[in-house]
Amino acid sequence: MATKPVPPRPVPRLYLATPVMDDPSPFAASLAGALAGADVAAVLLRLTETDPRTMITRIKALAPMVQARGAALLLDGHVELVARAGADGAHLTGIAALEEALPGLKPDRIVGVGGLATRHDSMTAGETGVDYVLFGEPDAGGQRPSIEAIAERLQWWAELFEPPCVGFAASREEAYEFAAAGADFVLVGDFIWADPRGAEAALSEVEQAIRQAHAVSSGKAAAAQG
Repeated sequence: MATKPVPPRPVPRLYLATPVMDDPSPFAASLAGALAGADVAAVLLRLTETDPRTMITRIKALAPMVQARGAALLLDGHVELVARAGADGAHLTGIAALEEALPGLKPDRIVGVGGLATRHDSMTAGETGVDYVLFGEPDAGGQRPSIEAIAERLQWWAELFEPPCVGFAASREEAYEFAAAGADFVLVGDFIWADPRGAEAALSEVEQAIRQAHAVSSGKAAAAQG
């Protein structure tokens, strides 16, 4: 009896993190250009801590523009501001923060989580109904696993679990590797904004690398089935 072919995996999509900043207003034009030039599924807004009213004003300055491009706006933490500022969800770090935030955000908002040091933590997060898990981001000390370890974790998750997985890429080459490994989304940030050619060119180049990786891995999967 012939085995049922596995449906083709969709092309991984971009998840764009902003720099950590105070007032995002001067940054809006750069972000708009980047969003216009690539298929970005979501933007992670990283704001420095200040009073809630100021933060809400700053979030509202970017949210409509991001959402008008068809992307979701997620806050890096600040769960209590998500609904009040018109954001689409939040990204949390660690199981404790996730479990505390879930009741106030689900089912209406997007909830993602990183800071998952072990496979057990990853599976615990997946069982909560989280919308995605993130692998490969730096820890509080700026350390992160090897590229090979991140790719292995992504491949493991993609093969076994339903919630989408996101690979944190610090370069175009890492974006290629993580897309090939099975990431549903690739999170990029600081190296995009630091590119001397501009964010739009850098993001477009990363998107091209992701598509190339997907084409190669899809071809290998098709060959294996054949």
